[in-house]
Amino acid sequence: MFLRSKKLKICASGALNFRQKTLSLFVFRTRFTMSRNTLIELTDVAVYQPDDEFSKFSYDNSTQVLSDVNLSVGSGEMVYFIGKVGSGKSSLLKLLYAELPLVEGKARVLGFDLAALRRKDIPALRRKMGIVFQDYQLLRDRSVFENLRFVMRATGWKDELKIKSRAEELLVLVGLEGRGAKMPYELSGGEQQRLVIARALINEPEVIIADEPTGNLDPKSADDIMKLFQSIVERGCSVIMATHNVQLIGRYPARTYMFRKGRMVLVESDKLANL
Repeated sequence: MFLRSKKLKICASGALNFRQKTLSLFVFRTRFTMSRNTLIELTDVAVYQPDDEFSKFSYDNSTQVLSDVNLSVGSGEMVYFIGKVGSGKSSLLKLLYAELPLVEGKARVLGFDLAALRRKDIPALRRKMGIVFQDYQLLRDRSVFENLRFVMRATGWKDELKIKSRAEELLVLVGLEGRGAKMPYELSGGEQQRLVIARALINEPEVIIADEPTGNLDPKSADDIMKLFQSIVERGCSVIMATHNVQLIGRYPARTYMFRKGRMVLVESDKLANL
């Protein structure tokens, strides 16, 4: 009777330990999944670029620039795209913000299935991301503050006090405090790019897509912009950047993909110096 009771206790203890381990494993997996928080998932995607950028996109008047694209980006990640002009970097970025349609493969971006994305849903997708261009695309006839206010009003902001408060907050964040009344032409190239980044951050995006954001800047200004992007990533916003500046990547390393011969290939960090 004693032996039977002892065996029962051992079995019960074993079952309890098993349940505890199973629960711990479940909690770990759940936490890992939550922390991963995949924002972008591309599977076997092919990217097509129109032969004439001024014509409406169609399969017949376009050329495939990339194939077999597989990419997963989680929250708070920095990802670089490198490669020669025309290698498909910008085209893939355009696919991510629905400037180009998904023709082949599967793609989910910030909760949107690009294969089923309707034109009327594109603004909702873009409100969840920020886009930074090389050529700034600022409103040249409006002040720094009015550039930010214009985007806020266009994306649904109505309360002028909240608009002013958010603009001031953003200008402090990007190092342009006190410059709200300045015109874009009164800013240096680096300062204009900071304004573009502030504009991209207005609606607290989950990801920023940057196409050659340091391409027109001197080395010091480019380094300052990279530090700003790094601080943004540390706040939990992901950044996907197309760049040709391998030296900057060396100073601010992150996952890097090389675009070459119609493919996107992951590059090991120790091989970047040889590119």
